[in-house]
Amino acid sequence: MGRAFERRKASIFKTAANNSKLYSKYSKQLYVAAKNGVPDPAQNPFLRSIVEKAKKDNVPSHVIDKAIQKAAGKGGEDFQSVRYEGFGPGGALIIVECLTDNNQRTIAEIRSYFVRANAKLAATGSVMMSFDHLAVISFKGDSEEKVIEALFAADVAVEDVESKDGVITIFTPPAEFYKAKTAVLEAMPGVELDVQEITFIPHDTKTLGADDLATFEKFLHTLDENEDVQEVYHNIVLP
Repeated sequence: MGRAFERRKASIFKTAANNSKLYSKYSKQLYVAAKNGVPDPAQNPFLRSIVEKAKKDNVPSHVIDKAIQKAAGKGGEDFQSVRYEGFGPGGALIIVECLTDNNQRTIAEIRSYFVRANAKLAATGSVMMSFDHLAVISFKGDSEEKVIEALFAADVAVEDVESKDGVITIFTPPAEFYKAKTAVLEAMPGVELDVQEITFIPHDTKTLGADDLATFEKFLHTLDENEDVQEVYHNIVLP
């Protein structure tokens, strides 16, 4: 069948592996959101936001439905959210968020990744103090005043509103995320939210030299391969 077939086969296997990681990530998030609240997106705003994000990332409906139905039943996995902080290659600041059913396994694996990258885990809070924990909502638009009026009318505590190059970005405390999102959607029906997430934003960014950058990118890839890892935040400017 030749080399062309082998290349296509390798590409198919790589795509399947990437999809499997993505589906596993969302399945855990959906399960936890449904288990800790109401297993109905219509009545659980947190669950609904994850469903919307999963669909945007082309996660099949049957994967989403299975995770929610599993949470609606009795028993099942007991996932817990854990967060690790550390210093990476070149002094990079790193926050790793995980969902795990075995904390001892996860911490051992994360620690080994740090050691291999000549990095080290840090005490809780020592890295987070260099980041802002914010909800971010971004969409195409140019009516900044209309957005601010809608947010104030809905009594949303706003950190900042930016308007640049035809894109409006709203920053609020995490607890205000759903209220802010609802206010935007009601004020501007039909608007498509390009970004809607709760994230960590570094106070300052850093550029690494070639050697440290190569090590850092390999380190990020290793973290991404771990199914317990949900999100990785850092302060490094990537090319």
